[in-house]
Amino acid sequence: MEHRLTRQEARRIAVRAQLLDAPRPTDLLEVVRHLAVVQVDLTTAVAPSADLVCWARLGSAHEPSDLDDLLDDGSLVEFQGVLRPAEDMALFRADMATWPGPEPLTDWQRALRRWMGDNEACRQDILQVLRADGPLRARDLPDTCLVPWRSSGWNDGRNVQRMLDLMERRGEVAVSSREGRERLWDLAGRVYPDHEVVPLQKAHLTLDERRLRSFGIARSRGSQQPVEAVDVGAAGEPATIEGVRGTWRVHPDQLDRPFEGRAALLSPLDRLVIDRKRLAEVFEFDYQLEMYKPAAKRRWGYWAMPILYGDRFVGKLDATADHQAGLLRVHAVHEDVPFTKAMRSAVEQEIRDLAQWLELETRVES
Repeated sequence: MEHRLTRQEARRIAVRAQLLDAPRPTDLLEVVRHLAVVQVDLTTAVAPSADLVCWARLGSAHEPSDLDDLLDDGSLVEFQGVLRPAEDMALFRADMATWPGPEPLTDWQRALRRWMGDNEACRQDILQVLRADGPLRARDLPDTCLVPWRSSGWNDGRNVQRMLDLMERRGEVAVSSREGRERLWDLAGRVYPDHEVVPLQKAHLTLDERRLRSFGIARSRGSQQPVEAVDVGAAGEPATIEGVRGTWRVHPDQLDRPFEGRAALLSPLDRLVIDRKRLAEVFEFDYQLEMYKPAAKRRWGYWAMPILYGDRFVGKLDATADHQAGLLRVHAVHEDVPFTKAMRSAVEQEIRDLAQWLELETRVES
């Protein structure tokens, strides 16, 4: 059966699935389990993204140290730049065992395998040092690579870090914790729970189902993403969205449920906004993260936070946390639509709550 949805129905499914309707959830671990992934990014223009994601759901009850506590007690792990429930690591073991992937390999996969093979001695050295002295920072590990890593980007020459990233994908090493902004690496067997490996096909199906539960509605196939996929394969049930091309997949638990919206300020890396194509087509929201643009070319700000009101995005908040001055500096509230009195009141209350959570005073910059 194919479900026929309006844009509003699709938006409400997506917002509700992301735990951004009312009332708020109350349990941090259950929030992360439901979201499946929370991206790690240490940009602190306002607060680290993972904490903003949790604050947007839990409100000021969320303490940044709570995520650290869940990492320390093993309930969460960091894998490939995102926080995940530790039990989900069993879903990646089969992929780790077949790294860099099943045949036929792409040219890029063959290049990665060749680079690791050329630097097998370095890989063994890293394992030996971690076995004896781990956990350690990347800069404390030996760089004995014979063939340096070459790229056109900022990873050029960062041999040990690239080796660790690939060893993480192979299931050999893992992030055990962080010291400030630096990851501490250890043997994966000391970090990940020893759960039974889920067979490859079943693991992929389960990950698609988890992703759809988190998104509520998503495309079966989508463009490749740098961090975490946004498509869901054959999970859920087929759906069409009025005025939007293509066939979608919808989670049946999200159908025909009441919706009570609220205002929310979101991280630019929040999973509700990370699929920019869905954001444009379903929410009709024009948005880009502009931190990598020259200041003169930014329309909304370095770390402009999308503003959700009910099931619509209504603007962007350009703000900066100035902890030295004790201020949350509000540079601009960009209104994509004229704010009603109720909308403005709700958004201003969220800004005050954000400042209170950050233990700052709000200052609107003229």
